[in-house]
Amino acid sequence: MTQIKICGLFREQDIGFARDAAPDCVGFILNFPPSHRSLSPERAAFLRAGLPPEIRAVGVFVNRPLGEVAEAAARIRLDAVQLHGSEDNAYIDAIREKTGLPVWKAFRVRSSGDLAAAADSAADEILLDNGYGTGEAFDWRLAGGFRRPFILAGGLTPENIPGAVRTLRPKMVDISSGAETGKVKDRNKMIAAVRAARQPQAPKEQ
Repeated sequence: MTQIKICGLFREQDIGFARDAAPDCVGFILNFPPSHRSLSPERAAFLRAGLPPEIRAVGVFVNRPLGEVAEAAARIRLDAVQLHGSEDNAYIDAIREKTGLPVWKAFRVRSSGDLAAAADSAADEILLDNGYGTGEAFDWRLAGGFRRPFILAGGLTPENIPGAVRTLRPKMVDISSGAETGKVKDRNKMIAAVRAARQPQAPKEQ
């Protein structure tokens, strides 16, 4: 069954919505001011305390210093670290060593060359995305032959998740703006997204 992560939680009510929707993971965007969903580690730790243990917490970082990431991971009690910048394999290995956590790396997909770089990444999990929270999908045809299990992000909604799962068979789908109304999380959309990801899967489309 395809797993689902709902990213960009930043309000107390978002945690309540997550408890109702019960995704596999939620994401906190940390110290990234360009995003209106950005949180301090202190605020994220407060919100994380409201999650049930079966929902994993993922910290999303963009080109942050190693020590800052390690300190935030410990403070928040993260279950995984997601990197969304230009971090290389040496950085990935260092983060894994410092935190003892699995490291996810996001790749912006524009061409087959981007997929080649993703396939060679030292990260534990690969996330294929359109960009930095644009709410738009990349050309999913590019990922059709990707040789590693991957997390699919970018432009996902409760309505198109079933088709994405059926076509690409991602390990996980990662939704943020598609589960929002007016740039804040929408309880009904979060519940619908989780249901869409977990519905029985038809044979893979060719």
